[in-house]
Amino acid sequence: MKYDFSPKGVCPTKLEFELDGNIVKNVHFKGGCSGNLKALAALTEGMTVDQVKERLLGITCGSKKTSCSDQFAQALMEAQKKEQAK
Repeated sequence: MKYDFSPKGVCPTKLEFELDGNIVKNVHFKGGCSGNLKALAALTEGMTVDQVKERLLGITCGSKKTSCSDQFAQALMEAQKKEQAK
């Protein structure tokens, strides 16, 4: 299933991804540091939601309390809750 997420407190304005069961696919960020976000998308492709959360949740960027990585982990948790509610 496809999900759209509006990150908060970071440069990207939109995050799109798909979950195939518990597997992360087709991750795309709009805005932000293009190279870093393409790398983040490529590295997490095919991972489980739990694997991504374990690695990315809580990462900060500079003086911010969050980061693109942390926002991605939070988006995955939100999507996982929706999947489980079905």
